Amino acid sequence: MKIYQDIAILFLRLALASGFLSAVASRLGLWGRHSSGWNNFISYAAQVNSFAPKNLIPAIAVVSTILETAFGVLLLVGYKTKLAAMGAALLSFLFAAAMTWSFGIKEPFDYSVFAVSAGAFLLATMPHYAWSIDELITR
Repeated sequence: MKIYQDIAILFLRLALASGFLSAVASRLGLWGRHSSGWNNFISYAAQVNSFAPKNLIPAIAVVSTILETAFGVLLLVGYKTKLAAMGAALLSFLFAAAMTWSFGIKEPFDYSVFAVSAGAFLLATMPHYAWSIDELITR
C-alpha cells in the first residue's frame, strides 16, 4: 500500500510542477504559437489584480513568474519539497483570492485554482517524498 501512496505523492508533485512551469513557458513564448506571450500575461495580471495600482502590475508579473519558476523546478526535482509546496499553496491561494475579487467566484473554480492550492497544501504535509533529492539527502 505504501508504494501507491508514494506514487500518488510523486504524481501530485510532478503535476503541480508541470502546471507552474507550463504557465511560465507560455508567457515566455516557449510553447511557440500556443504561447500566451509576456504582453498578454501582463494584461491578464492587470485584470486579475484589478485592485492593485497599475504601476505595480509589471512587478507583480515578474515576482509571480520568478516564484512559479522556482516552485516548479523545486517540486520537479523534489528539493526542499515541503517549503516549495507551501509556497506554491500560498501563491495559488493568493491567485485564487485575486481572481475571486476581480472576476467573482466562478473563475477560480473553472480553472481549479483552489484545487491546485489544496493539492499543494496537502503535498506540504507529507512525511517524506519518495524519488526526490530530499529523500537522497535524508538517507
